Amino acid sequence: MKFQDNLEKAVVKSNSLLCVGLDPDIEKLKPSETLFLFNKWIVDQTADLVCAYKPQIAFYAASGIKDLGDLKKTIGYIHKNYPHIPVILDAKMGDIASTSEMLVKEVFDVFEADAVTVNPYLGEDALEPFFKRKDKGIIILCRTSNPSSKDLQDLKIDGEPLYVKVAKKITSWDKKYKNLLMVVGATYPSELKNIRQIAPDMTFLVPGIGAQRGDLKSTLLNGIRKDGKGLIITSSRVIIYDQNPRIAAQKLRNEINKYR
Repeated sequence: MKFQDNLEKAVVKSNSLLCVGLDPDIEKLKPSETLFLFNKWIVDQTADLVCAYKPQIAFYAASGIKDLGDLKKTIGYIHKNYPHIPVILDAKMGDIASTSEMLVKEVFDVFEADAVTVNPYLGEDALEPFFKRKDKGIIILCRTSNPSSKDLQDLKIDGEPLYVKVAKKITSWDKKYKNLLMVVGATYPSELKNIRQIAPDMTFLVPGIGAQRGDLKSTLLNGIRKDGKGLIITSSRVIIYDQNPRIAAQKLRNEINKYR
């Protein structure tokens, strides 16, 4: 099944735009606890409340081969036990075409992710190997949530900020490939509104709610599609480190739905 179709079904099934980021810090876990066991606990507590899960690869690679194995086990566990929930691998990949061919195999053939985040800086030929995986979701950085994103993304080119140029380029690529999404941070709601006007039908992965203090109401008002969908609102630390992750996820899911 194509990523977009699976995502839409998950949104309806769980009545949710919430994506839980599976970014466990090994130093914050119990001595006997593995990354996989921690993730399994989070997933089992929240599976009926989310539309997707998003592990960030650095939290696994930082601890070596064993924990990369836990990443693969986590994705496999979700696919086996909750097959309706897609898994986004947050890796922000992008390199010359020959290297991207190998990165595609890593993400989709080794880790078996349903979608991946990529960096557009090298242009279309670097991302085309990803785009050709028609059944996968390719989520392209556009307006990121970090404070220093403005250093480059706000630079004016022919009177328009770079992030606007990137948004327009992504929409033009999507007319050809039809499996593209964008990363647009919740910390910049006015920019989110601009990008929604450029891409009225596209789905956005939205980081920045929670620890980064993005405004949820403004995010929904400025970013939601007319059908009440089109956003994957991702949150990690405020859910996975809460004493009761299920209650934390349910609270955020319900708050999102209040503004839908």
